[in-house]
Amino acid sequence: MRPRVEEVRIQGLGVIDEAVLELSPGFTVVTGETGAGKTMVVTGLGLLFGGRADPARVRPGADKALVEGTLVIEPGGRVVQQVADVGGDVEDGRLIISRSVSSEGRSRAWLGGRSVPVGTLTYIADDLVAVHGQMDQQRLLQPGRQRAALDRYAGDELVKPLRAYEQAYKRHKQVGELLHELTERARERAQEADVLRFGLEEIEKVQPRAGEDAELKEETERLSHADALRTAATTAHTALLGDPMSSAQEAQDAVSLLGHAKSAVEAVRGFDPALAGLADRLAEAGYLISDVATELAAYAESVEADPARLAVVQERRASLNGLTRKYGPDVAAVLTWAQRAAERLSELEGDDERIDELTREHGELTERLGELAGELTAIRTAAAQRFGQAVTRELTALAMPHAEVSVAITASGDFGPHGVDEIELRLASHPGAPPLALTKGASGGELSRVMLAIEVVFAGADPVPTFVFDEVDAGVGGKAAVEIGRRLAKLARTAQVIVVTHLPQVAAFADQHLVVEKASDGRVVRSGVVALDQEGRERELSRMLAGLEDSELGRAHAAELLSIAAGDKAAWDGEATGAPARPLRAGAAGKRR
Repeated sequence: MRPRVEEVRIQGLGVIDEAVLELSPGFTVVTGETGAGKTMVVTGLGLLFGGRADPARVRPGADKALVEGTLVIEPGGRVVQQVADVGGDVEDGRLIISRSVSSEGRSRAWLGGRSVPVGTLTYIADDLVAVHGQMDQQRLLQPGRQRAALDRYAGDELVKPLRAYEQAYKRHKQVGELLHELTERARERAQEADVLRFGLEEIEKVQPRAGEDAELKEETERLSHADALRTAATTAHTALLGDPMSSAQEAQDAVSLLGHAKSAVEAVRGFDPALAGLADRLAEAGYLISDVATELAAYAESVEADPARLAVVQERRASLNGLTRKYGPDVAAVLTWAQRAAERLSELEGDDERIDELTREHGELTERLGELAGELTAIRTAAAQRFGQAVTRELTALAMPHAEVSVAITASGDFGPHGVDEIELRLASHPGAPPLALTKGASGGELSRVMLAIEVVFAGADPVPTFVFDEVDAGVGGKAAVEIGRRLAKLARTAQVIVVTHLPQVAAFADQHLVVEKASDGRVVRSGVVALDQEGRERELSRMLAGLEDSELGRAHAAELLSIAAGDKAAWDGEATGAPARPLRAGAAGKRR
């Protein structure tokens, strides 16, 4: 299924109050009287694909202009993924795009039912449509597009060397950035290495141990309060076990009191099981108190005031505090910093050797890129010559017999992602004229014909599914007009083509003919779009030929044009299938005018 624009709805745009365009997958032509609003069709398509919003285009009396398009797209293709990336939906292979422009100049866009920036429509449209209008030659005028199109035109011969160049260029860029960082920041890196080295030496001098700061804090507290700790332990021991040196007649220590309590209960425990349980608990309490008292005595003996040791501990803590103020909140963090600093210092100290290696690799890649770039230039130059000759031949048949298109390939001086070539399409409009860039070498009508010739030549190499041409036939007539119609019809065999035209010779080659009709209610002009059947096409072509819809001579001439066009298309179909060509009666399904 070939992507295409299936339907466009326009409301409140210029003279168009409301119109629906059901577009052919092949060649659709739009005609109508001057001022009927034909150009608004192209304007609407331009808005749909991210074109500039002009509030002056909003229909007088309307709050806003609205354009909505339904596109048939490839399931699972790139556009589907792009829509999904912005949160939009594609249903049954159809994508809906909407764009509104208020009379105050505000513009909004929707993609697959999701509100998006207008720039997103431009991004999506890049792979869907090419608009060529009198004042809006968009796509192939971009230098990047011209280079990409020429590369596709060059074909398979360019694919392998271009891929090799792109890979080498990517690595060349990476190596260059690394070298720049290493050499341009040499002073900063040297300063960083000095700071790291000083810190590591300072930490190495102290030689901290993990958890040492917490241990020293505890020891400091113990040494600083040794007398108080010993007194407290001794007092507690005496309270629990008594003082053996005491001459008191009645023991008042906890163990003795527990012993008295236990003896009193033991004497009667046999009379009540509940009291027996309490007696057992008193015995357990006595054992526990005795153990605690013993440990308190041992603790009191172990605690000694040691001013010399306290001074050593405080000095060590001061050294550790000096490190934690600089390198981390505790000794563990200081040790982590030291490990990372050592790793970073190793990297910095190895820079000289690394710079030598990268410099050597960068030189080798530069030489390789030069060879590949030269190969790309040679292939492009040959393709450019073929292309220029092919487009020039097309222009001869499009009433520009003296024009010549060429492709200028100049070296940029620096390696780019696709080579060193700068590609520019140029036009010499007459013998002796200097070749100029397309935007400078052609008028509006000439530029449209040049773009048509380019698109015809690029048709297989630059696969955009939809082309829009606004008055591509400006300033031509007669045989040249017939040739324009033929080329548009040929282009429509591989893509959807939508053309606004004044020439019946062009309109006769269309697969579908839409006419913009103008009506007036006495106050304001309105336009609508109607699809023509065979009879309607003859009447419209007659009007375009003679200014009279019902002129017998004009109708006959129109029928002849349609017959010639149908015969040409039948011949092309015969060439494609190998079957003998036979004349077909021209026509397009649609509403009867």
